[in-house]
Amino acid sequence: MKKIHFIRANKTKYGGAENYLLRLTEELKNREIEHKIVNSIFPKFLMSWLRAILFNLQVCINKKNKFYFSLERVVCPDIYRAGDGVHRVFMNIEKKSKFNLLNIVYLYIEKRMFNNAKKIIAISNMVKNDIINTYKISPKKIKVIYNGIKLKKIDYNNSFKRISQEFNISTDEKIFLFVGSGFKRKGVKEFLEILSKLENRNFKAFVIGKEKNIVYYKNLSKKLNLANKIIFTGQRTDVDDFYTISDIFLFPTRYEPFGNVILEAMNFSNAVITTKFCGGGEILNNQLIMNTPQDYTIASKIDALLENPEKLEALKKENFKIVQNFTIEKNAKETMDIINEYLN
Repeated sequence: MKKIHFIRANKTKYGGAENYLLRLTEELKNREIEHKIVNSIFPKFLMSWLRAILFNLQVCINKKNKFYFSLERVVCPDIYRAGDGVHRVFMNIEKKSKFNLLNIVYLYIEKRMFNNAKKIIAISNMVKNDIINTYKISPKKIKVIYNGIKLKKIDYNNSFKRISQEFNISTDEKIFLFVGSGFKRKGVKEFLEILSKLENRNFKAFVIGKEKNIVYYKNLSKKLNLANKIIFTGQRTDVDDFYTISDIFLFPTRYEPFGNVILEAMNFSNAVITTKFCGGGEILNNQLIMNTPQDYTIASKIDALLENPEKLEALKKENFKIVQNFTIEKNAKETMDIINEYLN
């Protein structure tokens, strides 16, 4: 069997794709499957569009007879996992300029990548349909494999003890949670707007993630009279503790190809609310899927949950049961089945 070369430009412990790749390669190590991760050799101070071009040159010039499983936009993959979705769709949603050099480069690469790949793995049906509708790729070329995570056990008492020592929270408050970097696309403004419309005010909310415009969101929380309700933590290494103590994971994203945070929240028995623009929403109970990030009718549904603890608890248990079928082990098996079709 050929060595599998996994292609991903960045190497970071916070990125969703990077975390997925870490989980997948750990599983491949357990199976003693030979593999290598190829990251960009170019410094990050270079402009993004230039790094994208140079990384393509780096991997494609050196490809020869190597087998490439790419998680990055490159024009020479054998298999491409569309974990970043479809950039042209993202541009339309976010109204990004078509004259921006990075967007020009991405669109050039993306079209050739989808056409050149022998097989495409879409991480949701939403992404599959976006690829078909945008680039007229045959549905037979695309396989949907949902993300998977390493399931973890819940230890509420210890998690609550650790978090409550740092933050002012009590056991009788319901806890809302948002996790993600890139607040605009992932819906922190809408997160705050929704919470401001709740009639039930017995809650605290944590916003975890990196954001360069954090002052804007802190000021917005004050403007919405949420200053004593919202806690912005920045990036954390103890996110599992926050998932554990939370009741509702609210993720009103504008565009998210899947979102491992959905699975993480379900693993820790959260009720999960997101939009139809989040691929991970496909595995959820449909009653809590928002039509748009600004679908503020969700506030009344949340209030109904907060006023009905039995219903909220049942939903949390339902999510915990669903997520048991979305393990990294299952994902690795399905992914290896595809790889084996094209590897030899």
